[in-house]
Amino acid sequence: MTHVLFVVSAANHWTLTDGTLHPTGYWAEELAQPHRLFTAAGWQISIVTPGGVAPTIDAVSLRADAAGGEDRAAEIIEYITTISGQLDEPLSLDDIDVADYDVVFYPGGHGPMEDLAVDAVSGRILTEALDSGRILGVLCHAPAALFAARRSDQSWPFAGYRMTGFTDAEEVLGGLAPKAPWLVQSRLVELGADFVAGESFSPHMEIDRNLYTGQNPASSTALAEAIIAAVNDQD
Repeated sequence: MTHVLFVVSAANHWTLTDGTLHPTGYWAEELAQPHRLFTAAGWQISIVTPGGVAPTIDAVSLRADAAGGEDRAAEIIEYITTISGQLDEPLSLDDIDVADYDVVFYPGGHGPMEDLAVDAVSGRILTEALDSGRILGVLCHAPAALFAARRSDQSWPFAGYRMTGFTDAEEVLGGLAPKAPWLVQSRLVELGADFVAGESFSPHMEIDRNLYTGQNPASSTALAEAIIAAVNDQD
């Protein structure tokens, strides 16, 4: 059975340039939809956070206008409720051995920009997953976690990889760019990523070797389905 490791932010805020704490966490659809599709494929899922802290849902992601309508928001909330046991008692990053998992997946939300972006343990997991050839899925703001990945010589493992993530344009449209200490797209490009931006808030995905990235919440389904197809092709 395919075993997936979901690495989820434990942050409940994002510190802005003026020092204010913007309430956030993980984006509901980006966790719920891949989790649902992977479960439907018969896969086992383990959820892990820094310190084993129960993750926080970004409340904005549960609003009808952010989730794609009232019915869609209700579906997401209902699914999150069904997996509340996993979310309430996640594993701790410190206890994870990448060798125990077949796929590593990072859902987004602004939370990763606060904690996973500077988490050395998460960075090690990302590097090991990449180097092992395991499928590594990273969605929306979660590519911020890639910043913490380093090899022993301090080089960045993801340099030259084609990828996507939440774009600078999307952050501007979302209203937080002027207050952001940094933006995901710009920072990835500075580090040496081959960043590909699609149309704002439309599904967009990039695959380069074993790295699978999705641009935004609308990309959740396509990214999960591509990962499932890739695993099936390996069998």
